[in-house]
Amino acid sequence: MKNTALTQTHIALGAKMVSFAGYNMPVLYSSINAEHETVRKSAGIFDVSHMGEFIIKGPHALDLIQKVTSNDASKLSEGKAQYSCLPNKQGGIVDDLIVYKLTHDEYMLVVNASNIEKDWQWISSFNTMGAEMKNISDKTSLLAVQGPKAQATLQKLTPVNLAEIPYYCFRRGVFSGVEGVIISNTGYTGSGGFEIYFPNEHAEKIWSAVMKAGEEFGIRPIGLGARDTLRLEMGFCLYGNDIDDTTSPIEAGLGWITKFTKDFTNCQALKNQKEKGTEKKLVGFEMIDRGIPRHGYEIKDSGGNTIGVTTSGTQSPTLQKGIGMGYVNSSFAHEGAEIFIPVRDKALRARVVKMPFYIKS
Repeated sequence: MKNTALTQTHIALGAKMVSFAGYNMPVLYSSINAEHETVRKSAGIFDVSHMGEFIIKGPHALDLIQKVTSNDASKLSEGKAQYSCLPNKQGGIVDDLIVYKLTHDEYMLVVNASNIEKDWQWISSFNTMGAEMKNISDKTSLLAVQGPKAQATLQKLTPVNLAEIPYYCFRRGVFSGVEGVIISNTGYTGSGGFEIYFPNEHAEKIWSAVMKAGEEFGIRPIGLGARDTLRLEMGFCLYGNDIDDTTSPIEAGLGWITKFTKDFTNCQALKNQKEKGTEKKLVGFEMIDRGIPRHGYEIKDSGGNTIGVTTSGTQSPTLQKGIGMGYVNSSFAHEGAEIFIPVRDKALRARVVKMPFYIKS
């Protein structure tokens, strides 16, 4: 297993460590529910340094990004970020990612930890135009500070005015005495906050500074367990669960990041899907009967026929009910449709609902 620059810090804090995407990562420190509530009500700090970062630069950087991603990166100006995906040639998704425009000809792609090598090889295979590529994943640390008190916590550590960074935008500046830190408003929890990118050698210093700055707000370290329940309440896809090499962005409800104003990998097939519709669609659902849906559970209709499969599920700490996401036959992919989730040989009722499940008050 690989370690992040903060692995020993997590162990010293008593975190339960697990192998995740080849990294030794904290899944929880106290309990998932307590950590989840901390992020919803105050502030939590996540070590997500296992994520991958690629730099693509030069006069042909944009050409390469446009070819391999589904969204239109030409719309980005410096200081803006964009959610996108890497379509494969069979209609599925190689990975989902965030594209940051650093300068006029330099971009940073942030990819999932489990796909770093796969994504690097995939993007490289299209680099016939000679864009300069650099994999900085092993040298880069990433902290996510999330929650309603995240901004007040971080503002103590930087002269950058965080209130002036809109959603999916970022600034580079001094943070905790370190120059050139990327401060990005691109959270994965639905409770507001920022993600900060910096070289590994500053990890312990910055972690300690954030913990001290957030002390008055009750900041806590948060593990991957609560990260998953938080993102699921928002209806955010998790690669390997809700999207993968066999699911198309159109099926997954990601048509909004699939722009047919440019030529990209497999765009014609995806355009056909968008125009003609798909046989299955990703939906969110809430349990009516008491029970917790889990990844891999079948989804059935009232007649007991299998109409889909659950891709993510949990007991929502905020809503106090079972929630899930899954692919169903398109005829059931409408709000209010009644579906059934077999749990321990019992068909439990559920209802398709509009996502996100959680709406910040």
